[in-house]
Amino acid sequence: MKANVYDQGRAPDVPQRNELGKPPSQKIKAPIKAGSARWLVAALLVLSAIPLAFGAVRLTELASGAEITPANARFFASPLPIVLHIVSASVYAILGAFQFASGFRRRWPGWHRAAGRLLVACGLLVGLSGLWMTLFYPRADGTGELLYALRLLFGSAMVVSIVLGFAAIRRGDVKQHRAWMMRGYALGLGAGTQVLTQLAGELIAGPPSELSRALLMGAGWVINLAVAEWAIRKRPAPPARTASAVVSPLQ
Repeated sequence: MKANVYDQGRAPDVPQRNELGKPPSQKIKAPIKAGSARWLVAALLVLSAIPLAFGAVRLTELASGAEITPANARFFASPLPIVLHIVSASVYAILGAFQFASGFRRRWPGWHRAAGRLLVACGLLVGLSGLWMTLFYPRADGTGELLYALRLLFGSAMVVSIVLGFAAIRRGDVKQHRAWMMRGYALGLGAGTQVLTQLAGELIAGPPSELSRALLMGAGWVINLAVAEWAIRKRPAPPARTASAVVSPLQ
């Protein structure tokens, strides 16, 4: 014999309803997502703050005609690449952070598209100017073959990611566009994470050697890329279609 649908003393497994007899709204998720987006944007801006501050100091040196030293002589000899790199990186880091706010994108899709075009140009300038400086500027002290190769590798990967992301949106593939642009942004923000990896390495093991400096710099790019891949592959929660899905956020 079949069991009774309702067990004694147990609420029926039906959608919960409010005092008006309607299922509870799913809008409770919206403030949570908006709050998460704000924290993400803030975290990305903080991560980029230190390298952007160093960039501002470098621009000030070039503009004010600071004393030429072995450490900055290459920038005074050919200032255009470093100026383009710093200015484009600043726009790319700051403006790019707001592209991760999904509510912001939905509310102003026109702004998202216009900013995206500017970000593609700035991102390519960041990557290409970085590659030019790696190839043609005299190497700074402590830059060995490994770090030289890593800069070429990840700089090229950033440029390729942005090109693939732009190509994807041109053919209407939004999913691939987001994935490649996220990878490009993660690589572009490597300088921020490298500040943390080098600081941690110096606190643990003391002043870095040529090899350890290269490994710590490479770790900054790898960490950012790993986080981006995790975010890309993390599947979003399926839309609520059943009664249990509707009420589960309230439990």
